Amino acid sequence: MTPREIVDTYYTLANGGEWDRWSDLFAAGAVVDEQLAGRIEGRETLRAAVKGFPELYRRFTNTPRHVLVDGEQAAVISHISAVTPDGRRIEADVANYFRFEGGLIAYMANFHDSVPFTGGAT
Repeated sequence: MTPREIVDTYYTLANGGEWDRWSDLFAAGAVVDEQLAGRIEGRETLRAAVKGFPELYRRFTNTPRHVLVDGEQAAVISHISAVTPDGRRIEADVANYFRFEGGLIAYMANFHDSVPFTGGAT
């Protein structure tokens, strides 16, 4: 897949709740700097981390608003809308940075307002 195809597939799988297939987009040694979870190293560690998403969010969408792909890098501005099991709504704008190697995500970092995820105002 091209970097653009990887980015498009990343959001399609996340929005479909297909976390196992989503994890397959990452290289075995991928590093993810996730604002809430911290640094996650390795695809299988990431896979284990997202396995719990269905219990954390009754509904979860991450909708890309702007996508920029430049060679083996991409930046995406998106918007997360989620609902927790107790019905609390989460709305947050996000910036994701991706670096690709060998047709997979080798590095990813995300940046967003963390308050909505910790129970604060949205």
